[in-house]
Amino acid sequence: MDHFLYRDGRLMAEDVALDDIAAAVGTPFYCYSAATLTRHFRLLDDALAGMDHLVCYAMKANSNLAVLKLLGDLGAGMDVVSGGEYRRAIAAGIPGDRIVFSGVGKTAAEMRLALEGGIRQFNVESEPEMAVLNAVALELGVVAPIAVRVNPDVDAKTHEKIATGRKEDKFGIPISRAREVYRHAATMPGLQIVGIDVHIGSQLTDLAPFEQAYRKLAALTLELRADGHDIRRLDLGGGLGIPYTRSNEVPPLPSDYGAMVRDVLGDLGCAIEIEPGRLIAGNAGVLVSETIYVKEGEDRTFLILDAAMNDLIRPAMYGAHHDIVPLNEAAPGAPSVVYDVVGPICESGDTFARQRPMAEVKAGERVAFRTAGAYGAVMSSEYNSRPLVPEVLVSGDQFAVIRARPDFDEMLNRDTIPKWL
Repeated sequence: MDHFLYRDGRLMAEDVALDDIAAAVGTPFYCYSAATLTRHFRLLDDALAGMDHLVCYAMKANSNLAVLKLLGDLGAGMDVVSGGEYRRAIAAGIPGDRIVFSGVGKTAAEMRLALEGGIRQFNVESEPEMAVLNAVALELGVVAPIAVRVNPDVDAKTHEKIATGRKEDKFGIPISRAREVYRHAATMPGLQIVGIDVHIGSQLTDLAPFEQAYRKLAALTLELRADGHDIRRLDLGGGLGIPYTRSNEVPPLPSDYGAMVRDVLGDLGCAIEIEPGRLIAGNAGVLVSETIYVKEGEDRTFLILDAAMNDLIRPAMYGAHHDIVPLNEAAPGAPSVVYDVVGPICESGDTFARQRPMAEVKAGERVAFRTAGAYGAVMSSEYNSRPLVPEVLVSGDQFAVIRARPDFDEMLNRDTIPKWL
């Protein structure tokens, strides 16, 4: 469920018409619903009720400070994958003991930043990383809490570019080597073993791969405890999918996921950490764009928008589907038109949809890309010297710009021409 619904023929964000926001800030822009973000966080939090747990929002999905502050005030922790994301979490008021640091390429400088600022744990992904973290911790005179990310060799059957749990993927250490790696970690005085980490991929629409991975995790927990390691936390990663269409796509409910976690891991006495990103932010946002031209080709009609692949790259990168709907609701029974929906960038890949049946849209009319709250604004760029688009947060009948559109002077002033030119 989200809070982007038609009312009296106008597409609303909670109690604000998206057309009214467009009139105030221009297009394109991202709009997020505070009510939807809140609802999705609470669904996940409630799904693990009765277990010691922490929902660590995966910031890579949407790292706007206002979004982080909203979720942090609800009790969320944060899953960060860079020093920049760590700084954002701290700036949003998230305490260090609710921040988990993941990622395969942490630098010594990033480790130092987190150890000095406070951290719940590092999810370490290799033995070389452990050695560097141990050295940094000893240099600072502290102990770094760690969970080792194990790769359970489970194929999540998701998109090739977002699968992370197979033996050929770059993440984690093979589960077959886990006991050896934990023995090695235990010899390092700058490290404190606190748990195990696993993450098998994103946009999973079946609980079976999760259960397969978690059963391997449960067996490993018992083995590591028998080896003398104090395994008290299990970081289960994220990855639970969301519906990108309004048709028959029905991913598992958070309550069903929670019941499975409780059944497989509930007897181990471990604190459970999960790292959802898309599930919280995806359906909480839309991208609003205006039609520049409707162009008749030889065998197709092109809907040319002012949004482009630099604003929303998922369709170009992943072949991802986003429902595209008019801001003014089509009349009942109105015929649909088949469009290729494209942007103005000089790339054939700047295409959002091919041969998409839609309500008729005319030049100057606006549309919304649904389910654009995750991996939209965070993956945008200024390709073709196009400014980053604004982000807007709605709460009830009020809205605020939470990232402004930069002007061209701001963009140009980032560059420097050497004196010798």
